[in-house]
Amino acid sequence: MDEQLEQLIIEARQHPPQTEEWRLALTQLVKEILRSRKIGRPPIGQPLSGVYQEIYEQAQQQLLHKVGEELSNYNPKRIPVRTWVNTLRNHAFRTVLDDVQLKKLALEAQRHPPFSDLRQHALGELVEAIRLSGKLSRPHRTRFSPQFYDLLYEEAVNKTLMYVCRKIDKYDPERGQDKKFMTWVNFRLDRVIIETSREFKDPKIVDLPSLSNLEERLPSDESPSLFDKLRESIEEDAKNLFKKTHIRNRSDANFQAIALARFSGQSWEEISTNFRIPIPTLSSFFQRSCEKLRSHFSQ
Repeated sequence: MDEQLEQLIIEARQHPPQTEEWRLALTQLVKEILRSRKIGRPPIGQPLSGVYQEIYEQAQQQLLHKVGEELSNYNPKRIPVRTWVNTLRNHAFRTVLDDVQLKKLALEAQRHPPFSDLRQHALGELVEAIRLSGKLSRPHRTRFSPQFYDLLYEEAVNKTLMYVCRKIDKYDPERGQDKKFMTWVNFRLDRVIIETSREFKDPKIVDLPSLSNLEERLPSDESPSLFDKLRESIEEDAKNLFKKTHIRNRSDANFQAIALARFSGQSWEEISTNFRIPIPTLSSFFQRSCEKLRSHFSQ
């Protein structure tokens, strides 16, 4: 296949850019690059259609543009052809796989009966799309040593994707403030990082406030449903309790906003930057608020 790619690259570079011959050669090259794609594939025995066709066509357009830009600068002596095309293809899919397309893949999986071939195909596409999208958060990174975090994170991602496959019917596209699919995924990943860290022991753990401050209020064996209800309670804030609990002179930096930011997978560094408030101030406020609201969480 590498030889085929190299030949198509040579052929495309023989024609002046933007000519009809150049466009035809470029289209052939892009089709060849997409042959080894991991997503945007039809179910076995079926034509390409629906969300799979949509993703394929958008990726194709991205590649036509990007490969056209990079073609004249490509040096096969410096970069292997396989590395070059993989980089361009991954970039194209990362651009295409926004929350709209990820949500469509999730809803496509929900359309089919559990354990059916069509659902398994849809879930396979969804898992690959989540990985390729670059939208998985990296929560709690500063709590652990880099070496330990890398091991912990990979394990947590695998567990999270397994959860997505098993519990896809629990996904509600109308839920949450931003209604984003990756908010649901990253919310789970945040929890799994904490759960997985309890299975191992990192000698260099640095204590920072995390969702575990809230998790401790809940029975761990029943945590998925209860934890979801806790997030719902904070989102709805029926008594306006969480919005009223805020950092002095900063009503925007309230407990609801900060807790929901953590639920969505934002790191403390990101929250600190967004609110322009130092991490120690956020940390102290969050811990005091958890203690203050203890009885409400218990209910």
